[in-house]
Amino acid sequence: MGEGTAHFLGVERSLTGRAWVSRLADDRLALAISQREGLPEIVARVLAARGVAPEDCTAYLNPSLKTLLPDPSSLLDMDRAARRVAEAIMRSEKVAVFGDYDVDGATSSALLKRFFKAVGHDIRIYIPDRIREGYGPNAPALMELRDDGYRLVVTVDCGTMAHKVLGLAADAGIEVIVIDHHQAEPALPPALALVNPNRLDDTSGQGTLAAVGVAFLFLVAINRALRDGGWYATHDEPDLLALLDLVALGTVCDVVPLVGLNRAYVAQGLRVLARRGNIGLKALADVSRLEGTPAAYHLGFLLGPRVNAGGRVGRADLGARLLTTSDADEAAAIAAELDVLNKERQAIEAQVLEEALARVDMALGASRRNAPPPVILAASKGWHPGVIGIVAARLKERYERPAIVVALDGKGEGKGSGRSIQGVDLGRAVTAALESGLLVNGGGHAMAAGLTVREDKLEGLAEFLEARLAGDVLTASESKALRLDGALSARGANRALYDLLEQAGPYGAGNPEPRFALPAMRIAHVDLVGGAHVRCMLTGEDGARIKAIAFRAADTPLGKALLDRGTGSIHVAGRLKADDWRGRRDVQFNIEDAVLTRDATP
Repeated sequence: MGEGTAHFLGVERSLTGRAWVSRLADDRLALAISQREGLPEIVARVLAARGVAPEDCTAYLNPSLKTLLPDPSSLLDMDRAARRVAEAIMRSEKVAVFGDYDVDGATSSALLKRFFKAVGHDIRIYIPDRIREGYGPNAPALMELRDDGYRLVVTVDCGTMAHKVLGLAADAGIEVIVIDHHQAEPALPPALALVNPNRLDDTSGQGTLAAVGVAFLFLVAINRALRDGGWYATHDEPDLLALLDLVALGTVCDVVPLVGLNRAYVAQGLRVLARRGNIGLKALADVSRLEGTPAAYHLGFLLGPRVNAGGRVGRADLGARLLTTSDADEAAAIAAELDVLNKERQAIEAQVLEEALARVDMALGASRRNAPPPVILAASKGWHPGVIGIVAARLKERYERPAIVVALDGKGEGKGSGRSIQGVDLGRAVTAALESGLLVNGGGHAMAAGLTVREDKLEGLAEFLEARLAGDVLTASESKALRLDGALSARGANRALYDLLEQAGPYGAGNPEPRFALPAMRIAHVDLVGGAHVRCMLTGEDGARIKAIAFRAADTPLGKALLDRGTGSIHVAGRLKADDWRGRRDVQFNIEDAVLTRDATP
């Protein structure tokens, strides 16, 4: 079935207003994979729809760093940066790492500290406070580090746009190495080395990496430089692969495409995580009640939000401290504190989201008769800057538009965070707005961006972004059909199939989780849980049952249709998920969309 032309179950419009189409353009590819690899057809369809050729299946199902890890020297400035840090280690120089306060920054910082400790050195980690200091290196912090004897500073997940601050650092005698992945301008800040695959002059082809992925390549280069310098004649060489649990966590949580090297990072990192060798991650897994084999989902929705909670509503350095401690009691205490902060973050987020939705809906009209603009921009005083990124993600989901949420400080300025939809590069648009003088600061990557804006520039910023992104948003909206990998029966949607599908993971941005249709289901039972989620039991024509849930759907047409139940059948579409509650190995179906069949009656 050709994508965009052949409709699943004849569905041209569903309860969410989307057509259901096949993700796979050519069924023959799936047949070839199935025959060659001996895989069930449905699994072969998933692989074929992701562009996997029959001859590449074995390598794809077993992503290996041995085959996918590039020579770190392919990144500009990498060798210069690695040589300088290796020299600092061998000379026992004081080195500081300046990291961002999100998961990517925390894991990157922890990665470096654990490596330094393993080679017989130590470093200081500095994580700025989100509210007092904001994103990226700042002059007071760098001067404090210099006064404490740190003349070599490595920034991770920040620094690419810090022109003025790095200029001040250079004047003060501080050598700065930037390890980053955010989009860059043609002009780069003055630094000893700036390692970033998204530099405009970098040809390494590694632009999809998160900062922690770049940081791991940095460690490989430093390790090589230390080996060449004879350091390991008297010191043990570290096991870099044992650090991949941190790389996997940062990669998944920064929502970079899980393709190529990123897939290998996450696949190998999940295996390391399963051994629970990192005391901090073990404590976090315990407090998150992570049972069974960890998957990318657990990184993104259980561990990541708790690491993030310190930087959002607590102490910014808690995440990095947790990930670097070797004290089990300290790890347990920090993990418990992060769990409490995460609950506090959820409450604050809910309040800000409610207010932001009210503002946007008011602008669209009481009946939402006005179509959403190309970019959703919501701003208000009193909003907590620590949750605006999450709220922006919720607005993006609700309105299917890039969304930016700005927390105004009451002094004429605001901090903003944005999230984008597939096919719309928000980071580049924000960089262009900065170059146009509409922002005080700003940057990011395709799917996420941060900015600082004067309150009197908000209207101009909205107009600029709408004009720049309208075409891309229209194209993305026209292709928003629900792409399905196949159809399953309730009996066929079982744990054995789920386990087979997991071999084609890890799934995430750039490698979408498989989505299936369950045709002609009847709702045997339905109820409301958590005030917003609709839980039900679906029954197939043969009597087989499967548990299902539609998250945050209670007040949507989808949720109302499920709750109405009726007496007829319903086609549902969504994703198969593991259900390992209390040691069981079962599955449930996460419903994303549905279509009432002709025999369905309320």
